Amino acid sequence: MLSRFIPALMWLRRYSGSELRADGVAAVIVTLMLIPQSLAYAMLAGLPPEAGLYASILPLVGYAIFGTSRTLAVGPVAIVSLMTASAVAGMGIADPAARAAAALVLAVLVGLFLLLAGLFRLGFLANLLSHPVITGFISASGILIGASQLGPILGIEGGGEGIVERIMRLVEGLPQTNPVTAAIGGGALAFLLWTRWGLGPLLQRMGMAAGPADLTVRAAPAAAVVVTTLLAAGLNLAETAGLNVVGRIPSGLPPLIIPETDPELWTGLASAALLIALVGFVESISVAQSFAAKRRETVDPDQELIGLGAANIAAGFSGGYPVTGGFSRSAVSFAAGARTPLAGVLTAVFIGLVALALTPWFYHLPRAVLSATIVAAVVPLIDLKSFRRAWGYNKADGIAEIATAVVVLFIGIEAGIATGVGLSLALYIWRTSRPHMAVVGQVPGTEHYRNIERHEVITQPGLLAVRVDESLYFVNARYLEDRVLGLVTEGPDVDDVVLICSAVNFIDASALESLMRLNDRLKDAGVRLHLTEVKGPVMDRLHDTDFLKTLTGDVFLSTHEAFESLGSQE
Repeated sequence: MLSRFIPALMWLRRYSGSELRADGVAAVIVTLMLIPQSLAYAMLAGLPPEAGLYASILPLVGYAIFGTSRTLAVGPVAIVSLMTASAVAGMGIADPAARAAAALVLAVLVGLFLLLAGLFRLGFLANLLSHPVITGFISASGILIGASQLGPILGIEGGGEGIVERIMRLVEGLPQTNPVTAAIGGGALAFLLWTRWGLGPLLQRMGMAAGPADLTVRAAPAAAVVVTTLLAAGLNLAETAGLNVVGRIPSGLPPLIIPETDPELWTGLASAALLIALVGFVESISVAQSFAAKRRETVDPDQELIGLGAANIAAGFSGGYPVTGGFSRSAVSFAAGARTPLAGVLTAVFIGLVALALTPWFYHLPRAVLSATIVAAVVPLIDLKSFRRAWGYNKADGIAEIATAVVVLFIGIEAGIATGVGLSLALYIWRTSRPHMAVVGQVPGTEHYRNIERHEVITQPGLLAVRVDESLYFVNARYLEDRVLGLVTEGPDVDDVVLICSAVNFIDASALESLMRLNDRLKDAGVRLHLTEVKGPVMDRLHDTDFLKTLTGDVFLSTHEAFESLGSQE
């Protein structure tokens, strides 16, 4: 019983030495990747570098206890870091200490929203973000993130709200480009992009297996950090060339902090926290399910909400900021052979050791290299081809994807997500308000019935069979009524109307009233209304209604039965 709420109890009972070895190896590899990423993403979020380290310790333990994925790696990610920066900036907070305090509140709010959603089993709400909306949002966010990091790579001031302002500031600052910073940042970016697309194939041509080659590629950011840090320290580039370095990072484990209790701060960040929770959950559950399927495992979406909620609350009380499951880290963890969530706990231990003993080594780490790490990480997120695919397949989805991306780029993240969700719902309502309805006839020699406009079929005089290809609810109820009556008017010899309900999964109260009016109006015209292929759950709801009691016709099991019965009456 307790294992339902604390999934860690299930895998801990059967934990073995071989699993410990596999988890330990995976944890070492993920740690090498996570350290530069956590420092870089904290900078992207507008927070001190240590916030990224802190967000990679206790949150991993919290998720390991309450999460259900065995390979999901939780921590700071690019999209959530950008959303964190946007949320804090939206509060007009400029002081670094106040920004860090606001990020703690944001993490706790995100955690609470996720916990509540998990307890009330609201994982289905993630479906509000359709794939085109998510793709448009991620692509636009990737462009924004990349544009925001070009300034630090060149050693100039950047910033700005939308893409236009960021580009203008970048262009204005080009004359002040620091050549040493640009050389280091540009060189690191070129190296990271080459390793992402060129190193793996090269290593495989040299005889290395695909798995180890991929892990080597994933460790490239750590190599870039080590080399450039040694270079900056050895040549003292911070003093001699004005290279912007990370500077002092406090040593020690994450401090236990009670977040601010200012009601205005909490209410001001609530809407942003809700969106971060939604986006973070969608990203995390997608990653968790994809890797679980490869091992024929399962993840519980509602329990995942609780696991992510626990991770974010842990981040809020330990100096971090909002976290979620990341694809790249999870891919590394999976490829490295992680067997259980203990790999995440061991990763947290290793990062804790780094925070205790190795942070002085990061003093000379060039910020331009962290920016290059961010750009290299977000370039694969920008999928411009998806816009063409969505538009070519379905114009409505294409509109939603393009609108989401445009609003994110030119107005803001929250407005972009709201636009995408609003457009998706509006387009869904518009599509279902005019459901496809087909007049059908019998395919000769069979018991199959198809659209008379698409197939050579047999119809019966006086019998109109109409298939409704949508559930019936208040939005399309009037359309159904008007459409059927219009078809009857076009065929004045109609004596029977058969409504084929094979695609109807639900009939709400408004649609029921509309069906009752349709029955009465057909009765006044001397036409009987029949139903066929009504699904069990729908029939259960109709069973005791006045509609069935006053129905002028019959309810048939199949369309063929209706044709045979009504045809014999002729």
